[in-house]
Amino acid sequence: MADDYLVRIGKLIRDARQHRGWTQSQLADALATSQSAVNRIERGNQNISLEMIARIGEALDSEIVSLGYAGPMHLRVVGGRRLSGAIDVKTSKNACVALLCGSLLNRGRTVLRRVARIEEVFRLLEVLNSIGVRTRWINDGVDLEIVPPAELDMAAIDAEAARRTRSIIMFLGPLLHRMDSFRLPYAGGCDLGTRTIEPHMIALRRFGLDIAATEGLYHAQVDHSVTPDRPIVLTERGDTVTENALLAAARHDGVTVIRNASSNYMVQDLCFFLEALGVRVDGVGTTTLTVHGVPSIDVDVDYSPSEDPVEAMSLIAAAVVTESQLTIRRVPIEFLEIELAVLEEMGLDHDRTAEYRADNGRTRLVDLTVRPSKLEAPIDKIHPMPFPGLNIDNVPFFAAIAAVAQGQTLIHDWVYDNRAIYLTDLGRLGGRLQLLDPHRVLVEGPTRWRAAEMMCPPALRPAVVVLLAMMAAEGTSVLRNVYVINRGYEDLAERLNSVGAQIEIFRDI
Repeated sequence: MADDYLVRIGKLIRDARQHRGWTQSQLADALATSQSAVNRIERGNQNISLEMIARIGEALDSEIVSLGYAGPMHLRVVGGRRLSGAIDVKTSKNACVALLCGSLLNRGRTVLRRVARIEEVFRLLEVLNSIGVRTRWINDGVDLEIVPPAELDMAAIDAEAARRTRSIIMFLGPLLHRMDSFRLPYAGGCDLGTRTIEPHMIALRRFGLDIAATEGLYHAQVDHSVTPDRPIVLTERGDTVTENALLAAARHDGVTVIRNASSNYMVQDLCFFLEALGVRVDGVGTTTLTVHGVPSIDVDVDYSPSEDPVEAMSLIAAAVVTESQLTIRRVPIEFLEIELAVLEEMGLDHDRTAEYRADNGRTRLVDLTVRPSKLEAPIDKIHPMPFPGLNIDNVPFFAAIAAVAQGQTLIHDWVYDNRAIYLTDLGRLGGRLQLLDPHRVLVEGPTRWRAAEMMCPPALRPAVVVLLAMMAAEGTSVLRNVYVINRGYEDLAERLNSVGAQIEIFRDI
């Protein structure tokens, strides 16, 4: 029992250190101890006093232990404040997790620049570390270095971490080239209704992958004699489905054509990364991708994922809902053009700079300034479409925007089974929303927001929408258990505070 307790404390210390971007040596220096001692503490192999726990917590600026476990994180929001100044968009969460999975293709050293420091990334790093991949934050915790072992130890996989992220499903494409059989825990992530992996399997069976799902595990067998003999037609134009097919095709010794492919931002970033690995990909940005595979990849690669258009949309919505003037820098404009066209029709006052290139040399960026605007409800419904349509993940932000516009807005979130239902949580904050069916919500504006205390919805984007509404509501609101927000946003509360919000992070004692 005592040993188990020490292991749990060690994991909490390790997570806090990694979140701070420190190495074990840096923490050892701060504590005036040795790196080997820190290593023993993190592995649960050393007794540790309450005084030492307090010193570690102070050094890492983190609450390490609350009765054996760190309690859930909550946000206390003082609303009704105007935002001002400028804020940068962070790198794409969805691109970063795809690139982490893609690093399994490479036997050499992979460096990813300005990786999003979010819980989804931390869970994938825990999984990668558990199977023998060495990862470390470098350059003051800004960049991430990934070095694979000669052989992966799939038997040692961290099942708990794997089940807390849906991104684990993208291990299938790289792993089918590395072994004859393996097991993966079921994919988790947001609670957005039933999402099967059958579209993934339809694509990956063409590479000889066969899966049986039993007892919470995917049991994979690979017949390496099976290769695609005709173009792969995806049965859904999904982002992760396309990425899995790309990852499988990257090390297939031949040419693979993928049709009905997603051309969304994270898919394009993965294509650019594959090109850096020496894999030629034709048709990037279209729905037909032609992959010239390389059977063995062993290179040292340095890649910079682009900025996150969904985070950019979150920040645009924050400015609109709080009636603020805010400059949002490094906006990937090609993935927000439809959203901005809709907002312009609603009456949004904004301007943008000339375009410039992201660090990957390919994605087009602008700096965008949003001003307080008198918005009118759009004539047509708000609904998503695959790129270049309105982004699926940006639909929820229009619920908050529509709530401050004059008139009725119909939002049709047809992709997920129950995400639209979570948008009705805005009613707790004064919003007037009518749920017409599990996919359609009618929003009536303008809204007189009011403060409230509530639990965080179990879906990432609706959770952020609730937070934005709290920022607009006069008074003090509390949003409880915000882990889901931390899955997809890096230091969101602190960054919003830097432009005028008043959000306090706290935990129960």
